[in-house]
Amino acid sequence: MQKLQGKVAAITGGNSGIGFAIAQRFVSEGAYVFIMGRRQAQLDEALSVLGENAEAVQGDVTKPDDLARLFETVKTRKGRLDILVPNSGISEYAPLEAISAEHFDHIFGINVRATLFTVQAESELVV
Repeated sequence: MQKLQGKVAAITGGNSGIGFAIAQRFVSEGAYVFIMGRRQAQLDEALSVLGENAEAVQGDVTKPDDLARLFETVKTRKGRLDILVPNSGISEYAPLEAISAEHFDHIFGINVRATLFTVQAESELVV
């Protein structure tokens, strides 16, 4: 029996890396999966592997309108969301003395701020 049969999931950063691996596993376990990522070409490639139990929403997790569009799409297409994986994240390394406020804000914005606002947007938009 598939553990996630009939479940609906949304995964930010689901077009590559760990997020894509999670999406593959969820689909194999029976879930319908929405993936979000910034690059349409990577989303298209991911969908070609994930198959018919997945959809992609192009967007940037740092933009509230893009998050709202993700959850509105989930709500419109499936009516609910059972599993949220706020997976988007980046790694940009620099020597300590080279880290600027802009560099820090960029990384913190995606890895921390966007995670919080992804969960907040989901709680406001999906019933």
